[in-house]
Amino acid sequence: MTTSTTFLGLGAMGSALATAAIDGGGPTVVWNRTAHRAEALAGRGATVAETVAEAIAGDGVIVVCLFDHESVHDVLDPVATGLSGRTVINLTTTTPNESREFATWAAERGVTLLDGAIMAVPEMIGGPGSAILYSGSPTAFAQHRALRDLWGTSSFLGTDAGLASLHDMAMLAGMYTMFAGFLHGAAMVGAAGVPAAEFAHRQAPFLAAMAGQLGGLAATIDAKDYTGDGQQSLRFTETALATLLRATIEQGVDPVVLEPVHDVVRRQIAAGHGEDGTARIFEELRSAR
Repeated sequence: MTTSTTFLGLGAMGSALATAAIDGGGPTVVWNRTAHRAEALAGRGATVAETVAEAIAGDGVIVVCLFDHESVHDVLDPVATGLSGRTVINLTTTTPNESREFATWAAERGVTLLDGAIMAVPEMIGGPGSAILYSGSPTAFAQHRALRDLWGTSSFLGTDAGLASLHDMAMLAGMYTMFAGFLHGAAMVGAAGVPAAEFAHRQAPFLAAMAGQLGGLAATIDAKDYTGDGQQSLRFTETALATLLRATIEQGVDPVVLEPVHDVVRRQIAAGHGEDGTARIFEELRSAR
């Protein structure tokens, strides 16, 4: 890397991204609203800008990693005229429509936008397992491979700027519900004095094995065949969930995590789909729009 890269936002993730760029040998400019966050990077060789206008004064790519969509506008709107002809890689967590709105904003101001979703925690950046999804400008994606490779594995999902965020949000939905399920289970066994660490030791390989079922569920959904052989029926699932809810209450645990799943299964049964496979709840979730 020979051209300068500017980083706006030096939270935990922004600092990790900038550190990887510095370690990659490229000249790096950094800015953060709270200036002291830049001190460690200055010690590694980064140039610290006092203002956003100063930070973007060069001609290199601008990497934005801020708190939220509103923060992106707060920081960039005042310097929009200075961004014309520049490339911005926005790695701020946003919703798909927020990413699309920013893409429109960028296009109207002559800015080339590459929107990204980081599928890693800061400690993983530049190491095994770090992955970033991108959408927006294919030209920007191709031109900045050297920078992208410093952070992790890259995937380009398409010219719709909202696609990276959409996949990010969809994958996080699975992650957060998995974490909630683990915490629910830990609370259940915790009521019997079992340490959470002991439960995690048993739960982790079980969840990994269950993840192997996702491909089959996906094939069922794509084929819209909810009556094929080998599928666990909604009626069976409802019975299992009802038993699980009773056990939850017996252990003095709040059933709030499980009740919504039980409810959607019961609605499908009430609609006459009790003998269909459990994957059919996808149709109800999708039709909720």
